Amino acid sequence: MVTIAQRIEALRMQKGMSRPALAAALGFPRMSVEKFETGRQTPSQDQQTKLARYFGVSLSYLRGESDDPTSMESWLSGGFAEEPAEPAVRSAPKAAPRPAAQVVQSSGGSGDSAVFSALLKSKSFQTLVRDTVLEVLRSPEGQQLLAKAVKKELDR
Repeated sequence: MVTIAQRIEALRMQKGMSRPALAAALGFPRMSVEKFETGRQTPSQDQQTKLARYFGVSLSYLRGESDDPTSMESWLSGGFAEEPAEPAVRSAPKAAPRPAAQVVQSSGGSGDSAVFSALLKSKSFQTLVRDTVLEVLRSPEGQQLLAKAVKKELDR
């Protein structure tokens, strides 16, 4: 497993930056990046967020929890062109979709936010959502929705 120290060093090297230059770019103390990379100090949550945003990677990638550098903001934006016209093999029947209001109501209180956040960041959940969206867009109903949206935009 890759450590946060190794990940920071690798990302910095990819950018071709020195440790002091990275620290200066992020507004960190001059020796902080050296301490992070040698494991003598762990970046705070705020520092981790700044590092992830600076390098354009997800927090889980920066921490070494994932090998997927994609940040959550861009995981669904993958192009549709390279997708096959029909899904190859279906693993299991899908459950009937629940209205969003039910999902929100059943999520419980604010204590569940960490669990929900972890779910949103999981690669398998992202893949499931992306595959579902693509499947719906390829269906006749999805094609009709897309045609209506395009027509509406062109009529403006």
